Amino acid sequence: MPAAQAPARQPHPFQPQPWRDRRIEIILGNLLRIGVLVSAAVVLLGASIYLSRHAHEPADYRVFRGEPSEYRTISGVIQSVISGRGQGLIQLGLLLLIATPIARVAFSVVGFAIERDRLYVGFTLIVLAILLYSFLGSGIGV
Repeated sequence: MPAAQAPARQPHPFQPQPWRDRRIEIILGNLLRIGVLVSAAVVLLGASIYLSRHAHEPADYRVFRGEPSEYRTISGVIQSVISGRGQGLIQLGLLLLIATPIARVAFSVVGFAIERDRLYVGFTLIVLAILLYSFLGSGIGV
């Protein structure tokens, strides 16, 4: 057979495939799915611990009690988780849920950089900076 008429070779199934939009979309979808599932599992574990310790306490709805101050910072939530409190695990699950779309945007920066799409890298970095500021710098604190 002449070289001009050689059949096109199919890529080997175990070779890494080039970064394409569809592959990035699949990875981003899986990232979001896994983030939501992990955060739901952490919240469920925290709720189980909390209910096992406080299920028989009477509820008093006459006075509103906000969340304790230790749950208003990331470091406070982590310390609460280390000490084994159910409320701390619930808060950690919620923080993971909030961090999931931030991780998606961060991975998008990497994907656009691999594709050498500088315009989208720039826009995505701006979005990432805004998200990180709103998550870390707006009162949740570290």
